[in-house]
Amino acid sequence: MAGRKGIGRRALLLSTLLFATLPGRALAQAAPPPPARPDIVIFIADDLGYLDVAPNGSADARTPNLSRLASEGIGFDRAFVASPSCAPSRAALLTGLMPARNTAEANHARPDPALRKLPSYLQSLGYQVVAFGKVAHYEQTATYGFDHSARDTFHDDGAVPEAIRWLKARRDPRPLALFVGSNWPHVPWPQSGDGIDPATLTLPARSVDTPATRGARASYHAAIARMDQELGDVVAATDAVLGQDSVVLFTGDNGAQWPFGKWNLYDAGTRTPLFVRWRGVTPAGTRTQAMVSWVDILPTLVDVAGGPAPEGLDGQSFAAALRPGGSFAGREAIFTTHNNDGDINVYPARAVRTGRWKYIANLEPGHVFTTHTDQYAPLGGDAYFTSWREAAQHDPAAQAIVDAYFRRPAEELYDLESDAEETRNLAADPAHAGTVRRLRRMLADWRREQGDNRPVAGRPHLDDSPVPPGQGATP
Repeated sequence: MAGRKGIGRRALLLSTLLFATLPGRALAQAAPPPPARPDIVIFIADDLGYLDVAPNGSADARTPNLSRLASEGIGFDRAFVASPSCAPSRAALLTGLMPARNTAEANHARPDPALRKLPSYLQSLGYQVVAFGKVAHYEQTATYGFDHSARDTFHDDGAVPEAIRWLKARRDPRPLALFVGSNWPHVPWPQSGDGIDPATLTLPARSVDTPATRGARASYHAAIARMDQELGDVVAATDAVLGQDSVVLFTGDNGAQWPFGKWNLYDAGTRTPLFVRWRGVTPAGTRTQAMVSWVDILPTLVDVAGGPAPEGLDGQSFAAALRPGGSFAGREAIFTTHNNDGDINVYPARAVRTGRWKYIANLEPGHVFTTHTDQYAPLGGDAYFTSWREAAQHDPAAQAIVDAYFRRPAEELYDLESDAEETRNLAADPAHAGTVRRLRRMLADWRREQGDNRPVAGRPHLDDSPVPPGQGATP
């Protein structure tokens, strides 16, 4: 027995000595691998609706680069922003909190400086976190804590080329989280239309079909094509410098600046494209109907980066949807909010959306709904909206559209299964009184939990007369 123990000890010694002489790679394989820290690239479009890109069904969009990205990853068919204007939408993404909790409720507002922001979460995991272009809503380094931020000024078309130059020159060994914000297709749109034939375009629901409207829509699609080219350049640089196994996330901050889009709680204002490519992890060419919110992006990126789930946020990770075999049901309901955009648009509203129903509470139905589109010619589309006003003088159908834009009831209810374009308000229909009560209570309970009770700033419009040129708020 003693001999066997001696043999055992000698064998153990020999095996230990042999292991100690193996190359470093074998030693590393024997140890538990460190948590994966993939490079992450987030590309944010400005004012881009869900239905306005080719992979989501648009026959008019020129988005070959986005279509390629979509074919290589997963598309979220029901992704929604927290608020349908730039500043509160982006503040929600970068804090993981809804507007009432992060305090950036009006457009151009900033979140509470004491709140932890997305860069901090990623930096704690060893990431370098950098932003180029419009990622937040300006002053991104000071307000949000990026390691580096550049060209975060309005419609600065040099942002994307500078991001690519910076990436190619980078020598930092840390994993990278690179945020790139395009200002396309935010107005002002290219006036030429870039060769797009206005006569062939499909107009959004509740549009007044005039030559000016079609010309504006062609310009919008020209702006989308420019955004798509920028996306293609960023993805190509990502693959060349960081490798094709980097995580690439594409999304948009709110819907198009169109009368029932941006600044509205209809899906045209709050539903945006969301695609994620993660080669080697996410199966290519997949789609999901799971509902997600922009507040979910922060915990998702932390999850992808190998970090623990942040506590106390409104957001929840959807990383399970990116991983093969992962079970992810998404949210049962999406809540969205809007307050105002300076004095141009003062129309506070709240909404809850389930898989089938959309309920909107217009908190000040005595106000007239106005936006840059009808009020502020230098940045709007006043030229085409003026053609709507003119058509309404002799066309009852145009008059109904213009009236629905300016004047809204206290409550709206839409059956999204039969009325995806949200054109038939069922709130006053006795057959749906129970649904209205249920959703009204759900929204009220959520607002109470959020502390959503602060007064709305701004001087409301009580008529629909346009602001004279040269007056009004900035974008």
